[in-house]
Amino acid sequence: MVAQIPFNTSKSQQIFSQAKNLMPGGVSSPVRAFKSVGGEPIVFDRVEGAYAWDVDGNRYIDYVGTWGPAIVGHAHPEVIEALHKALEKGTSFGAPCVLENQLAEMVIDAVPSIEMVRFVNSGTEACMSVLRLMRAFTGRDKIIKFEGCYHGHADMFLVQAGSGVATLGLPDSPGVPKSTTANTLTAPYNDLAAVQALFDANKDQISGIIIEPVVGNAGCILPKPGFLAGLQSIAKANGALLVFDEVMTGFRLAYGGAQERFGITPDLTCLGKIIGGGLPVGAYGGRREIMEMVAPAGPMYQAGTLSGNPLAMTAGIKTLEILRRDGTYAQLDAATKKLADGMLSIAHEAGHAATGNQIGAMFGMFFTAQQVYSFEDAKTSDLNKFSRFHRGMLEHGVYLAPSQYEAGFTSLAHGDAEIAATLEAVRAVLSQIS
Repeated sequence: MVAQIPFNTSKSQQIFSQAKNLMPGGVSSPVRAFKSVGGEPIVFDRVEGAYAWDVDGNRYIDYVGTWGPAIVGHAHPEVIEALHKALEKGTSFGAPCVLENQLAEMVIDAVPSIEMVRFVNSGTEACMSVLRLMRAFTGRDKIIKFEGCYHGHADMFLVQAGSGVATLGLPDSPGVPKSTTANTLTAPYNDLAAVQALFDANKDQISGIIIEPVVGNAGCILPKPGFLAGLQSIAKANGALLVFDEVMTGFRLAYGGAQERFGITPDLTCLGKIIGGGLPVGAYGGRREIMEMVAPAGPMYQAGTLSGNPLAMTAGIKTLEILRRDGTYAQLDAATKKLADGMLSIAHEAGHAATGNQIGAMFGMFFTAQQVYSFEDAKTSDLNKFSRFHRGMLEHGVYLAPSQYEAGFTSLAHGDAEIAATLEAVRAVLSQIS
């Protein structure tokens, strides 16, 4: 077992106490503050492979993976070596570099919907930009998003946004004008009838539909059979665009992302996380006729000083090179399925109401008896039980996302030993909580 008892986090507590006087809530991103699970956050010192170490010297099997990018494992030696070489040439150019061409070609070759791509600096920036592009191309202002789907913190998207907003219990964010969100229409995930009703009520006003094809920011929620194809049909029939936000699922469910896995080709795609290999990155791309509206090829303006910077491009190129090796995705899927199935089995044996989902290298478990198909379903989970479970897993050396409303991630570094140790910890913790 990975158990570490007594569990000492005194240095983490001291550092976090200082941080609260320096940064809002002591963190640079809200979910890191452990508000929904209680206690105080663990302060990391270093990461390697499937593991993270905190400043107190505790070691954890890490299923957050820097929220998705670390799919080949933390600090992969090939990625680190490539970055060392790139650092010698400089950290930022603010000018074209050949590395952009190389990563762009890899993304275009891999992702079915992408004929041209624009690099940006984050998933949020990618979604902000694709929203503007949807409107520019269609000449319409309204969009449809889904309850519990998170597309970054831009004003237009902070409506029923899941993730950190759900974790903190904020229905919307102060500072977002009502006029800004007036053009954001929302529907329950997996509900085609609701989407059709929105189009019927807003004839020729909706520019497109944006969706996480597999929800990762309300926990891991899978599309029902026919749901994504139905969205594509409805969008096409109404002259609107279908946008897949694959910031999380891109290169994680398959080399070509969720769209390869489900056989659905959207009009536009947002990417991030994995394509930067752990460095800040984002991208959006799609059909050539749409992308040629982006400046300087077209009139829709979008720019960024650090976009396409050589370090992010280098880490992304090396990460994708590793991922396209034979057997990679079979290995990821098998390990994640073993973990997810094992967690559910142990939970049921221990008498806990639980359900869960797994696809590719994503997983999630909800403490509820009903199957989770939407954010409303996810909200039936026992959040207090999840908090106790989360704390117990920390004490047994397993680091899970500090929110019921977040997916878990595996990597190529999570082998049989890590899965077995995790399941042993799950058994120990669930036998002790009610």
